[in-house]
Amino acid sequence: MSTQAIRLFGDPVLATPSIEVVTFDKELRNLVKDLTDTMLDAGGAGLAAPQIGVSLRVFTWNIDEEIGHLINPKLQLSSDEQEGDEGCLSFPGLVYDCKRAFSVVAQGFNMHGEPVEIVGSELMARCIQHETDHLDGILFIDRLSKDLRKEALREVRESEWFGIVNPEIRVSPHPTFGFGS
Repeated sequence: MSTQAIRLFGDPVLATPSIEVVTFDKELRNLVKDLTDTMLDAGGAGLAAPQIGVSLRVFTWNIDEEIGHLINPKLQLSSDEQEGDEGCLSFPGLVYDCKRAFSVVAQGFNMHGEPVEIVGSELMARCIQHETDHLDGILFIDRLSKDLRKEALREVRESEWFGIVNPEIRVSPHPTFGFGS
């Protein structure tokens, strides 16, 4: 098991859009394993690569005892919406009501570069949207109403973990085309 430190709100990597994966190699498979191990160890429903300091478009999920991953996701969202509790491993202890599309069709690749399509609704749809947002540098509190966001940020400032930064920088083994190191 190779768990990694989870980046907390305030770390710049969480607000930076990730770059597409172009090389499907052993390093990528190791990243998927690290993400999966870290997510399971933390008890999360999903985890995106930026949350462990890697700015690549990769995430994992653990929904209804199904564990999976998706690379370079492209989403088609339903027009139906759902509201429900949402939290994030980068915001320990925070849970807020967040509006999301009710269902999603996600297309991307597995760690071997094979095309995959994930169809999900309710919790799976929420997870896929949440993790894809991470890859775009969007945090779930960015999706809250103005008043809820203000309340969430107050709660963050009062938390024990606010201001803790993990200084380790992971260098991508993949070409970054000047977008990262």
